[in-house]
Amino acid sequence: MSGAGGVGAGPEGPVRRLVVAWAVAGGLVLLALVLVNVVSVVGTALLATPFPGDVELTEMGVAIAAFAFLPYCQLVGANVVADIFTARATPRTRARLAVAGDLVALGFALLLLWRMALGMLDQRAYGYTTAILQIPVWWAFVPVLASLLLLAVAALLTLRDHLAEARRR
Repeated sequence: MSGAGGVGAGPEGPVRRLVVAWAVAGGLVLLALVLVNVVSVVGTALLATPFPGDVELTEMGVAIAAFAFLPYCQLVGANVVADIFTARATPRTRARLAVAGDLVALGFALLLLWRMALGMLDQRAYGYTTAILQIPVWWAFVPVLASLLLLAVAALLTLRDHLAEARRR
């Protein structure tokens, strides 16, 4: 786990635990989607009756789950890294690159949070719904925005930890 002592340590422990719980919730969303798709495939194959709206639920659910994993990946340093370029770098250089990566993650989170909040407001204002189940599309934005807010907080936590590490080196 990134930083001082792992996921639940320090005064920011509740935030770290929330990020972990949020990622688990994303996994449960994916599990539910798998079950919906199994029911749909089996229902179509055996009874000629698919699960209505399975594609709509899958589209929304996968987006929600993918965003739910981002804060956790940031918190534990599980994002994509190009170690081949830093394998021979000094620890100080690697620490500085980690700080730069945290700044990029923070900027990415804040930019997406802003733009997707505006997108949610547009979806809500225009009353867009899914074709079959008539689910308001903006509903899917709510957990995505929560994920982006958690990503920004996780980036701040890792930034603080990596800045401290860079100063020590």
